[in-house]
Amino acid sequence: MKIAIIGGGPAGMMCAIKAAENHEVFLYEKNEKLGKKLFITGKGRCNLTNYCDEREFLKNIVRNKNFMYSSIYSLSPFTTYYYFEELGLPLKVERGNRVFPASDKSSDVIKIYEKKLRERDVKIKLNSEIKSIKKDKDFFILNDREKYDKIVIATGGLSYKLTGSTGDGYKFAKKFNHKVVEPVPGLIGINLYNGFNLAGLTLKNVELKVIKDKKIISREFGELLFTHRGISGPIVLTTSSKINRLKDFEIYLDLKPALNNEKLDNRILRDFCENKNKNIENVMRLLLPRDLISYVLENAEIEKEKKSNQITKEEREKLVKTIKNFKLKFESLEDINRAIITSGGVDVVDIDPKTMESKIVKGLYFIGEVLDVDALTGGFNIQIANSTGYNCGINL
Repeated sequence: MKIAIIGGGPAGMMCAIKAAENHEVFLYEKNEKLGKKLFITGKGRCNLTNYCDEREFLKNIVRNKNFMYSSIYSLSPFTTYYYFEELGLPLKVERGNRVFPASDKSSDVIKIYEKKLRERDVKIKLNSEIKSIKKDKDFFILNDREKYDKIVIATGGLSYKLTGSTGDGYKFAKKFNHKVVEPVPGLIGINLYNGFNLAGLTLKNVELKVIKDKKIISREFGELLFTHRGISGPIVLTTSSKINRLKDFEIYLDLKPALNNEKLDNRILRDFCENKNKNIENVMRLLLPRDLISYVLENAEIEKEKKSNQITKEEREKLVKTIKNFKLKFESLEDINRAIITSGGVDVVDIDPKTMESKIVKGLYFIGEVLDVDALTGGFNIQIANSTGYNCGINL
């Protein structure tokens, strides 16, 4: 059987490797090399997977986790880890069970894919953009020329357009009457209205909370970075994927999550008592980063020149409340082209999760980021690509 796979990212490459065990496989890539987006992931180190079991993996999927059951049990994170090590790629596990190549080079991961593709005699077609797919009875025709028995769409999403992710897969899906869930950015920075002049400031051990209809719908603890237009960093990226389809919510920053209100009040009172004649702005440096203090005092409506011994109990209570609930005025998510992943894509309702085949068009398959499946940061999204590609490959 003659099969064409469109897209040379991890999903497409893994699918080609498995499918070529039984079929003649052609892998089309519009770029001059395979794995162009994979090359820049994890800041060039490639967070290949997460060293966890299937249940833990599924907890980290944001959209359509049930769809992933068959794929993740076909190729689990543990199996992925040992699969690549057995192919000659030494790996290491870092904080949060993130898996990286021991060399810290994403190029080494791509070399392993390429080596296996060559071993399986996959015909790799670089600089080959697919502009049209047509169905003619039992065949698919690419670019009005090449005939194939089956077609696999592995073209990725919309983020990082320079790597070739320009939404081609959505166009092909719609042509064959598939619904495409609106693509929005996932794992991305957040723009704010606050007008902070805090670019470059990093806060550790803080908590970012999202509240909608008076209920906390997201709570992330860890590191946050202020940018020129807003905030980024690990907890922001995670939060962005949880709110990218929400409206009318509020974001708050707990600057001292390790202290409850009473303990924080006692700490502030002690600092004030030990520094009675100092300006509150200077005393607050014992508790908060210097650049942040003026904004906190402004929100608490306390003059920064005021002496510590002049602060009333009511002002102190307001200061505690501000530190524990520092409001961030949400403007928007950053542009999708800057997103680590695309949220949304081909609606999985019309895809068979056991084979990745279209329920609408026989012989047509969709895998990887082109699907409406995405996960949190930590190697989970590349695992989705590998697992759906593997699942598709063995079922072709």
